[in-house]
Amino acid sequence: MLYSPTPHPYFHPVIKLPDQVEVYDFSHGYNPNRVLKTRFGIGKYNEHRPSMYQGELFEQEARTVHIGIDIGGPVNTPIYAPIDGTIAYQGYNPIEFDYGHVIVSKHEHSILGRFWILFGHLSQDSLELHEVGQSFTSGDVLGFIGNKNENGGWNPHLHIQLSKIDPQTHDMPGVVSLSNREQALLDYPDPRLILGDVYPS
Repeated sequence: MLYSPTPHPYFHPVIKLPDQVEVYDFSHGYNPNRVLKTRFGIGKYNEHRPSMYQGELFEQEARTVHIGIDIGGPVNTPIYAPIDGTIAYQGYNPIEFDYGHVIVSKHEHSILGRFWILFGHLSQDSLELHEVGQSFTSGDVLGFIGNKNENGGWNPHLHIQLSKIDPQTHDMPGVVSLSNREQALLDYPDPRLILGDVYPS
């Protein structure tokens, strides 16, 4: 389906979206070779994706519930800081279908409190823009969408995920099992809290 996103009035857009985006539905399967309707698209939070995740990373348990939001877009699309913060962690997850290059930022907010944001599937160059511990301001460029050869093997997109707990590293479980879903929704809130109305509830 196509949708007209409304950015959050109090946070800078993480990605500058066009007037219409495609809202993906991966609950019935995933075809990486599908024809996209728009250059930008949205993959939903808390979506059960039973046949999407394959490979070594997902073998030990059936992790099928997506705990972030995906924003599909062209390679090298800029990713902006939604709020002032600091670079908490950054690094590279090399396993196939993992995040590839990652930045995790730390933030303080009067309503949301302390929280972290994971930006996954970035370009390698993104990790050269900032150093761990470095501060940035809302609207600063934090990175860029990576290509398939450097982002874990996925079609180009940003995985953005909020966390109320310190991940201690450049990683978070972006997909969880159905048995862990309830706790994960508490630990990793809906990114629309900062993204705005990017797809219908």
